[in-house]
Amino acid sequence: MRIVSAHVGTIPISSSMRNAYIDFSKMDCTVLALVSDVLVDGKPLVGYGFNSNGRYNATAILNERMLPRLRNAAAEELLDENGELSPIKAWDVMMRNEKPGGHGERSVAVGVVDMALHDLAAKAAGVPLYRWISDHYGDGDPDKDVFVYAAGGYYAPGKTLEDLQDEMRGFLDSGYEIVKMKIGGADLAEDLDRIEAVIDVLDGDGSRLMVDANGKFDLQTALDYGRAIDRYGLFWYEEVGDPLDYGLNATLSENYRNPIATGENLFSLQDARNLIRYGGMRPDRDFIQVDPALSYGLTEYRRVLDMLAQHGWSSRRCIPHGGHQFSLHIAAALKLGGNESYPGEFQPTGGFTDDAVVTRSRVAPGDLPGIGLEGKAEFYDVLRGLHA
Repeated sequence: MRIVSAHVGTIPISSSMRNAYIDFSKMDCTVLALVSDVLVDGKPLVGYGFNSNGRYNATAILNERMLPRLRNAAAEELLDENGELSPIKAWDVMMRNEKPGGHGERSVAVGVVDMALHDLAAKAAGVPLYRWISDHYGDGDPDKDVFVYAAGGYYAPGKTLEDLQDEMRGFLDSGYEIVKMKIGGADLAEDLDRIEAVIDVLDGDGSRLMVDANGKFDLQTALDYGRAIDRYGLFWYEEVGDPLDYGLNATLSENYRNPIATGENLFSLQDARNLIRYGGMRPDRDFIQVDPALSYGLTEYRRVLDMLAQHGWSSRRCIPHGGHQFSLHIAAALKLGGNESYPGEFQPTGGFTDDAVVTRSRVAPGDLPGIGLEGKAEFYDVLRGLHA
C-alpha cells in the first residue's frame, strides 16, 4: 500500500456553552483524509482522522512538518514485514527531527495522522478497527461493547436548575445510567445546589454522577470542594487542578477518599508516567483519562498502557476523554474501563455512528470497516469533501 495524497481541513465544532475554564465559541478541529493506491469497488481506500474537542486545530503543524515527512519517506519505511501499512513505523517517520518535550499541539497533529493511518490499515484488512487493534496489539478477544457515560452539565447563559435536570433526564432516556456535569464555573454553594439537583434526577444515587472542574481549582479550593462533596459518594471528582500540578493531585488524594479522575490534558508517555510517580493516583479506585487522539495517537497510547501495567494498574481504570468513535474502538480492543460520550455536542466529529444504540450505559463500536466514520452521515460528508 502507498499513500498517494493527503488532504487537510479545519472545521468548526463551536458551541455557546462553557466549563470552568473556557467557552467553546471558537473551538475548531483538524480533519484529514489519507488517500491510498488500494482500490475497493473501483474507488481508492481512504483513511480519516481528526482531533478531539478541547484543543484547537493543529493544521499548520500537519502541513508544515508531519505530512511532508510522510510524503518524502520511502515506501518501505511505512510498511511492516508483511508489506502492510504500519502506523508504528509511520509514527517514527513523523517524529524525526523533533526534540523531546513540548507535547501540547504537536501531539495533536501526530494523533490526527495516527488515527487516519489506523483507519486505513483496518479498512485494508476489511475489518472494524477494534478487531484490527485486538488482533495486532491485543489478545484477539475484544470486548463486544463498552461502558459509556454522558458528559454534559455545562454552564450556558440563562441555564436554570430545571434546565440542567431536563438535560440529565434526556441522557437517561437515551440509555445512559451514569452522567457527568461541570463544576467550578460558579461558587461552591451554587455548584452544590446544581449537584444536588442532578442527584435528585438520579434517584438520589450520587455514585451515578461524575463532576469535572476542568483544572480550575487551586489546592485550597480543591480541598474545600472535596470536603463538601465527600458525602455524595460520587463516581469521580475530575481534573481538579492544573493537569501538571502533580503535588496538588497528590495532596487531594490524601484528603479525599472517593475516586479521582485526571489525564485528559496529558499528551505523552512521559507526562502520564509523572502523574503515576508523583500525583498520588490510587490504582484501586482512581481513573486515567488520557485521550489517544490528542496524545500522539494509539501508538503512544499503547506505551501509556504498558507503563500503567508496570505500575500495577489495570487497563480497566482507563476511560479516555473525547467521546468519539476512535476511542470507542480502542476501549473495546484493549479492554479499557469505558469511554466518554457527548450526546449531541461537538458536532460533527463527536459521538458514535448514527445507528449506535446505548443500552444501560453500554454501546458497541459497530461492524463498519475501520473507525466507521462513514456511519456518521454529517461528518462523512465533510470528510469526503476533503478529497472528492
